[in-house]
Amino acid sequence: MNTNMENFESSNPIIPSHIMQDTHLNKLTGCEIYLISELCQVTGSFKFRAAWNVVNQVDSPGFIAASSGNFGQALACAARMRGRQCTIVMPDTAARIKVEAVRSHGATVDLIDVSSVSRERRVLELSKSLPDYYVSSAYDSEHVISGNASLGIELANVLPDVDAIIVPIGGGGLSAGIISGLRSRDISTAVWGAEPAIANDAARSLRNGMIMSNDKEPDTLADGARTISLGRLNFDILSRELSGVIEIDESLISLAMKHLHQCGLRVEPTGALSVAALLADAKRFVDLKIGCVLSGGNVDDDVYCNLVGL
Repeated sequence: MNTNMENFESSNPIIPSHIMQDTHLNKLTGCEIYLISELCQVTGSFKFRAAWNVVNQVDSPGFIAASSGNFGQALACAARMRGRQCTIVMPDTAARIKVEAVRSHGATVDLIDVSSVSRERRVLELSKSLPDYYVSSAYDSEHVISGNASLGIELANVLPDVDAIIVPIGGGGLSAGIISGLRSRDISTAVWGAEPAIANDAARSLRNGMIMSNDKEPDTLADGARTISLGRLNFDILSRELSGVIEIDESLISLAMKHLHQCGLRVEPTGALSVAALLADAKRFVDLKIGCVLSGGNVDDDVYCNLVGL
């Protein structure tokens, strides 16, 4: 797997992650916290790193993917920038802001009721009618992992001495990518996953030594963690390199969002999982330097205001 980023053009539009420190969270948790923000990334989440790599690595007139929103809009944006077409399968419960964002980039949105048809099945149906289009997983892909490795490489350069990095985990593409990027620079920093307790397939998979699936898409606030299971490629990396997964009660997600709001950061529920994990298990990390990845900030106004109490 290529993690040296030579596959990225010198003119690539990826925005380096912004790192914030010296917030009230240090005193609250007893840690020295570095907030690693992807909120200002192109399309508002880390997903653009992966999508940009997919579009630049695959010679195809168009792309098909399933997404709760962030990968969908990232792929739609990257495809548009390269003059390609894009169709995104999304649950009909997806955040309005994410559906509208995908469409704003010229992509076709195919909304489905996931209780009636799975995302994977609908993608397969569409691929038969669009045989020239490349089907991309949002997380279980070498191109995706390699794209996300760009963040790991950044962190190896700017935060080589942190004791641990906590990463939101859904399908595992971000955590696997960060680990790959760090290890490619010989950085052995511990990486922890942060996962909703009601969507704990990653935690169960690591405990059992094999991929464990959810029976259905979990009804968690963190829509990026509503995956059925970890990706196969990601599990191969995470089962060897991930230090563990911290399982989070739903109430801590909104609490983390409130604390991040106090820091001036508007973070979506999935993006707040890393800070929620620290609130859930602060004793594990007390007196340590901890990087918390804030993976995205795309959230409907009414949902955000309700969760942070505005």
